[in-house]
Formats: sequence, structure tokens, C-alpha cells
Amino acid sequence: MRILAVDHGEKRIGVAISDPTGSIASPLQVIMHAARIVDAAQVAELAARNEAGLIVVGQSFDEEGRPNLAGRRAIRFAEALRSQTDIPVVLWDESFSTQEARAARIQMSVNRRNRGGHLDELAAVMILRSYLEANNPPS
Repeated sequence: MRILAVDHGEKRIGVAISDPTGSIASPLQVIMHAARIVDAAQVAELAARNEAGLIVVGQSFDEEGRPNLAGRRAIRFAEALRSQTDIPVVLWDESFSTQEARAARIQMSVNRRNRGGHLDELAAVMILRSYLEANNPPS
């Protein structure tokens, strides 16, 4: 089953997709934020077009383990997404996904000048990879 992952941001929404076996995460695209309901419709359409059986939305937390402002936005986005599709939607802890995306660029030997820019797609890949590793442990 393919799984679609979402890194929901204020300006951009990173989207990643797994392979049909649910073991490899790949970047899919970045959606520019318009309005929550429009964004949800675009993600729902991407999920349907890519035959995803599950949508994972990254959610961030504060030091006490409660959803922070971005985490609460992710909750509202997931609710809007659920109203747009019959595909199950789950929230997943996205802690450190952007830092991991930045570290991945360094590991890929991307030079410092080209390392800047948006990490939305790569952050979505990190969220998806975390979800896949937790739910499909190696045998």
C-alpha cells in the first residue's frame, strides 16, 4: 500500500509518497499554501491520483509534549483533509524532520551555497520514513 506524507507549513506543503510495498519514501511535490480547504483538496487529489491507502500528516509538539502552534494547525489541516477524502488520515510526530532534511542535504554532499532553500519535500520524506520505520520494523 502506498502512503502519502505531508509536511504542512504556513507557506508551503511538502508531500512525499512511498512505493507500493510501503518501504521506500520519495519526494512528490510542494504545494503552495492557498487556504486550508483548498490545500486539503489538493492533497486529497494527489493521494487519490497516486493510489495512496493512507495519508500521514506531520505534527509538531512543544517541550511538554503538547501540540505547538504548528501542531495545532496540522490538526486542523488533517480535519479538513478527512472531510475531502475517504482515505484514512493519521497525525505523526514530525519532531526534527526539518533538521534531518538539512542533515540529509549535507550527507548528499550538496555544497553550502546550494544547501539553502526550502526543505518541505525532504521534510515530508523524513516524516514518511519515520512512520514507515515505526510501522514496518525490519524482519
